Amino acid sequence: MINDRAQTLLKFFIERYIADGQPIGSRTLSKFSGMELSAASIRNVMADLEEMGYIASPHTSAGRVPTPKGYRFFVDTLLTIQPLEQVEQQTLREQLRPDDPRQVVTAASQILSELTHFAGVVMTPRRHGVGLKHVEFMPLSERRVLLIIVATDGDVQNRIVVTEKIISAAQLVEAANYINVHYAGCDFDQLQARVKLEMSQLHRDISTLMAAVVDARSSASETSGMVVSGERKLLDVNDISSNMSSLKKLFNLFEAKSQLFELLDLSQRADGVKIFIGGESDTMPLDEFSLVTAPYEVDGQIVGTVGVIGPTRMAYERVIPIVDITAKLLSSALSQH
Repeated sequence: MINDRAQTLLKFFIERYIADGQPIGSRTLSKFSGMELSAASIRNVMADLEEMGYIASPHTSAGRVPTPKGYRFFVDTLLTIQPLEQVEQQTLREQLRPDDPRQVVTAASQILSELTHFAGVVMTPRRHGVGLKHVEFMPLSERRVLLIIVATDGDVQNRIVVTEKIISAAQLVEAANYINVHYAGCDFDQLQARVKLEMSQLHRDISTLMAAVVDARSSASETSGMVVSGERKLLDVNDISSNMSSLKKLFNLFEAKSQLFELLDLSQRADGVKIFIGGESDTMPLDEFSLVTAPYEVDGQIVGTVGVIGPTRMAYERVIPIVDITAKLLSSALSQH
């Protein structure tokens, strides 16, 4: 357990490090913390905090820096949220008007980036209740088939499927007829589970093509279900710009999207703002970055997530209310549409 004195010192320590970005020694804490403690007492508290894993000593400096565990305790227990200024709230309201859903989602991503100077990301609304209307398979060559999926809301997706063996045009028609008879009208959210259950009972050719339908729908959701803005702003962050290895991993994350999409999907189950701090677990894949997220609703149902990706050394007390208010305003705008 961390006693009150250690908590106060840790709070000042992390706030100071976020502001300056420099390892902090006991002399700095003694001079600026305002606590009536001797330098020796502060050294002892810092040693205790280091032993408990909340701060660490970089090998290149005599000072110490926060660890992911320290950041986690700080944001969960010690953080004092700063309310947004009225002009910033007004800017958010003006840019998140109930217009075209895609435009308001893009605007939310952009305004998150502009206000925080980091990367803004928004998972686009998931359309629940949309089902399969029908599918078609068209032979392109011996082992290449064009898959056409038509959803009940009119959305059409095309995908090229490469099969292990040659499937004739007649067999493709037979497979499409079977799928349309048995699965037409089935909700896409339920389709995957149903197909897994019934896969062993299907003819091999049909099961292969049915799996392609499910995979095409799932991958389409992951690649098109997210809007990211301001990635290049992270190049201006000193903590990040000097580490080319971290930058490469970050932009690979943006490009692949699937792991980031999983994080945002996980955030939908959170009650309000959720923070993923790099390095503390497998959830956030990059040690030097944190992700602050909040779910948003349409007509009372959670359909997506908004978030900000920035360095672990970010001003959480400012980023958290920006993300929280953006989620609420986006909920309002989309519910009015």
